[in-house]
Amino acid sequence: MILVLAPSLRAQDLKEFEKKVTEFTLANGLHFIVAERHEAPVVSFHTYVNAGSVDDPAGETGLAHMFEHMAFKGTETIGTKDWPQEKAALDAIEEVYDRLEAERNRGPKADRDTLGSLELRLKLAIDQAQAFVEPNEYTRVIEENGGVGLNAGTALDSTEYYYSLPSNRVELWFLMEAQRFLHPVFREFYKERDVVMEEHRMRVESNPQGMLQQVFFTTAFAAHPYHNPPGGWPSDIAHLRRSEAKAFFDKYYVPSNITMAIVGDVNPTEAKRMAERYFGSWQARPLPPLLHTQEPPQPGPKVAIVDSASQPIELVGYKRPDQYDQDDAVFDIIQLILSNGRTGLMYKDLVQDKKIALAAQAIGNLPGSRYPNLFTFVLVPSLGHNVEENEKALDDLLVRFEAHPVDAAALARAKTQARAGVIRRLANNAGLASLLTTYAVNYGDWKKLFTAIDDLNKVTAADVQRVALHCFVAASRTVAYTAQPRQGVAAPARGGRQ
Repeated sequence: MILVLAPSLRAQDLKEFEKKVTEFTLANGLHFIVAERHEAPVVSFHTYVNAGSVDDPAGETGLAHMFEHMAFKGTETIGTKDWPQEKAALDAIEEVYDRLEAERNRGPKADRDTLGSLELRLKLAIDQAQAFVEPNEYTRVIEENGGVGLNAGTALDSTEYYYSLPSNRVELWFLMEAQRFLHPVFREFYKERDVVMEEHRMRVESNPQGMLQQVFFTTAFAAHPYHNPPGGWPSDIAHLRRSEAKAFFDKYYVPSNITMAIVGDVNPTEAKRMAERYFGSWQARPLPPLLHTQEPPQPGPKVAIVDSASQPIELVGYKRPDQYDQDDAVFDIIQLILSNGRTGLMYKDLVQDKKIALAAQAIGNLPGSRYPNLFTFVLVPSLGHNVEENEKALDDLLVRFEAHPVDAAALARAKTQARAGVIRRLANNAGLASLLTTYAVNYGDWKKLFTAIDDLNKVTAADVQRVALHCFVAASRTVAYTAQPRQGVAAPARGGRQ
C-alpha cells in the first residue's frame, strides 16, 4: 500500500488535505493548526515551543529541560492543597537560597558555620513547601479523563508537549494547557533538579553510549551550543534556581514563539472559540532574540577516545549545512541510500559481506538540524573486529560512493522510502500533529510537509555525487569511539580519508 500511495503524495493530495485544515492566530500571536479527522472519537494535541537547549544561557544549561519538567507540576489550582500558603512557602525557599548564595559568593571569606546553618534552613524550607503539594495531580486529571501518550521532550532546537484525549474532552485540553503556560508555579523545582541530575547519571555517566555521544558532540562543536548536552551540564544543573527558570520561561514561552496542533475528531469553529477563551488573555511579548553564535570552520580532523569496557562503538561525523540549505533533500537521499535497513549500502558491505560490523547506520543530521550540524555514521564492530577496521571499510565505501553516480534503481528506491516514511507518520493523529507543528515552525508553513516530497523527487544522481564529494572530507571529520582502558599506552594514530 505504501508503494502505491507514495508517488501520489504531491500537489493533488495537498489540495484535498487543505480542505480539512484550519489555521488561525490569536491577537497575542499564538498560532493554531486544526486538522479534522472524524473516523474515530479521538483528538491528538501537540504544542511546539520554538526554544530548546541551544537557548540555555551560559552557565545555566539545563533550563529548557527543567521547565519541561515544571510544566507537569500543575497550576495555582491543580497540584496544591493550599496555594496561598504554598506560594508563601515557595517564596521563603528563595529568600533563604538568596542568603545562602550571597554567603557562597564570598568565596574563601565565606563563613562555614553560616553556610551550614543556611543549608539546613534551605532543606527545611523545601520540606515545608512540599507539605502543600498534591503529587502528580496534573497528570492524574488528564489520565482519569482518558488521556493517553502524555509526555514531552526537550531537544536542542525545540521543546514539545503532547497527548491525546477522547473528542468529548477537547475543552479539558484547552483548560489544562492554558493553565500550565499562563500560570506556571514552578513547584518542586529543587526536588526536580535532583531528578534531572539523576537522569544525567543514568543516561550519560553510567551509560557508555551516552558518554560517547556527549564526548562526540563536545569534540565536534567548539563554539555552537550543539556542544552542550540537551539536559545540561551537571555542574550547571546543580546550581539552577527557580528564578532563573522563570526568567527563561518569560523570555522564550511567549505566545508568538509557540504553535499548537489539534488533529482528530474536532470542530475547528469550536476549537477557535475555546482557544480565544482560554488563551486569549495570555499577554503578547516580544519574540526572543535569535541565536548568533556560529561554529568556526574546523581546522582539521578531530578524534576523541572514551575509555570503556563495554562493546566498542564508533561515531564518525562530517560537518554539513542546516536544514534550510538548498541541498537538504540531497542529504536525506544520501542517508537512505547508505543506510536504510538491509537495502542500505553500509549494511550490505560492512554487515552482510565483510561481516566486520554488527550494525552500521547513517544519520543525516545530529544533534539538531536548525543550525549546521553533523552527518553521522554509527559503527558497531562484530566479535573479533575493531573500530579501525570498520572505519577503514567505511572510508573505502565512501570513496566508491563518490567515484560513480548512484544507480537509478537505488536512487528511486531511496525516494520511495522517503515518501513512505512521511506517509507512515501521517497515518495517525499524533504523528500528523507533530509534523504539522514541526514544519509550520521550522519552514513557516505546514504545507512544506507536502512540497518537501517534490524536493526529494528533484534530486539527481549528479546531486548525490556532488554533495557527497563536498561533505565527506577529512578536514570536517570528527571521530569518537570507545576503547578498552589501557594504562600507560598512548592512543593509536588514526588514518582516514584525505
